[in-house]
Amino acid sequence: MDKKLATRLIDVCEGRAEADLLVTNCKIVDVFNKTVFEGAVSVVDGHIASFSPEVKAKRTLDAKGRYLLPGLIDAHCHIESSHLSPAAYSDLVVAKGTTTVIADPHEICNVAGLDAMRYMLLASEGLPLSVYLMFPSCVPATDSEHAGAVLLADSVAAMIGHERVLGLGEMMNYPGIAAALPFVMDKLECAYQAGKLIDGHAPDVKDRDLDAYAACRIRTDHECSTPEELTERIRRGMYVALRQGTACRNVLDLLPGVNADNASRVMFCTDDCQPQSIMENGHIDYAVNLAIGAGMKPERAIAAATLNAATCYRLADRGAIAPGLRADFILSPSIEHIVADEVFISGNLVAQGGRILKPAAHIRPEKVSGMMDVASFDESRLALPLKSDRARVIGIIPGSVVTENLVEEVRRDADGLFVHDDGLDILKIASIERHHGTGNVGVGLIKGYGMKRGAVATSISHDSHNIIVVGSDDKDMAVAVKELIATGGGITMVQDGKVLMTHTLEIAGLMTDRDAHTVYEELAKMHEIAYGQLGVPKDIDPFMTLSFMALPVIPALKITDSGLFDVTAFSFTDINP
Repeated sequence: MDKKLATRLIDVCEGRAEADLLVTNCKIVDVFNKTVFEGAVSVVDGHIASFSPEVKAKRTLDAKGRYLLPGLIDAHCHIESSHLSPAAYSDLVVAKGTTTVIADPHEICNVAGLDAMRYMLLASEGLPLSVYLMFPSCVPATDSEHAGAVLLADSVAAMIGHERVLGLGEMMNYPGIAAALPFVMDKLECAYQAGKLIDGHAPDVKDRDLDAYAACRIRTDHECSTPEELTERIRRGMYVALRQGTACRNVLDLLPGVNADNASRVMFCTDDCQPQSIMENGHIDYAVNLAIGAGMKPERAIAAATLNAATCYRLADRGAIAPGLRADFILSPSIEHIVADEVFISGNLVAQGGRILKPAAHIRPEKVSGMMDVASFDESRLALPLKSDRARVIGIIPGSVVTENLVEEVRRDADGLFVHDDGLDILKIASIERHHGTGNVGVGLIKGYGMKRGAVATSISHDSHNIIVVGSDDKDMAVAVKELIATGGGITMVQDGKVLMTHTLEIAGLMTDRDAHTVYEELAKMHEIAYGQLGVPKDIDPFMTLSFMALPVIPALKITDSGLFDVTAFSFTDINP
């Protein structure tokens, strides 16, 4: 707000000047009082001026009795998980009524470091969607694998002052907090000195450890799994983001812990959401509708998705329909089930009937494309010698990113090398380092993927995003890896030495500039092939499941480019039990 804008708003309210837009005959959702009132909303210079229907305006829109509610806010997301560039992501989620996101570019920064942070800031500048970033706190997530970058306190200090960087991203290193490790505390100090916020990520942290975590003024958590955990975090002054993403969904699980007294400390987020989920179910509107359907008062659910998030992240210019705030709003025919009939940003109609009216401009992804530096890879690197017919195996749990640490009977050839047996549902899995040409290849075994013949590979493998490949045959696995190296990253499927289909992700091997509908159609076809031709069971997402098999911070057994990692013991382990 400045004097010029304030004067314009006053003049419109007092009838001395015309508003740019007057929306009449609408039911206005008051997220402060948690009520609805009938009236009008006038807009000038992108901001709300008055509720008076008597205001003069250059243009009038009859809402025809629809509900007018604030633009929705995603309290925590990774844009990269959508496979889309910031511009394409904006087109997709704005059409669903989301007008602001708090994004943590943790994934792309693990590939390209500060260059990735600069790209995300540049590529999200001037979009219809307001994109605020949190500087990733854990790059890499652990030292048990090789990421593309290492971002320490000096990197945080270099960029945390940017006006669209709201603070330090999700602090996943909660053991580092509990131990007060100097390099972790140095990152926190950057946020303290800049007067910025700190996001949390604290699954299963409790009691004194949670006290220590909250004492560092870590403001949020989106990793609650029970109503009791939600209550404990709110008790310590934290905000809790109820998550409804593609793989992790806990809105309905946590709602029993939300009541009239603590609802102001609750927000909604998507965390990781693929285009299929957004196009078929929705974005933040989906979470809000789930909550309302489960019995949450609509005005309270809408406040959680707007005012609460804006308050948490100190975005004082949005989050409600009130004089002086940004004119980011939605017109919906119902308050019991939100539908973004029309979406306005800064008072301008940007989406209608679930479609963006004008696609956002894309920014050339310089310094974050073609991120493939793989050394000394060939089929021989996938050989897996075993000492006996029993081996340690990663066990997939359908619908979960948690795995089991199994010991299973396997088959070996005359040389003691693992060979696939159709009757055992045990496949080979490998992680190939792609950032620094180290030549590292970690090889292990996995159960529950279900594929009978062929290979699937992806350059999306949380959090370091090396190439991960699963297959029944070393030749097919090697073809898949080489396909990703040649294309610059993405997802590919191979059978009998032939590439069946490749979904190219030219931006850091994680994202693409193609539009959401194209990506949706490509991924739908990829899933059809994986289920129909490769035989992956339908209770397994063949690509998202694979992408989490290299994440050595989630139990129990994972594969990294340095080998098989026992997350429970937090150490590498031998495949021979």
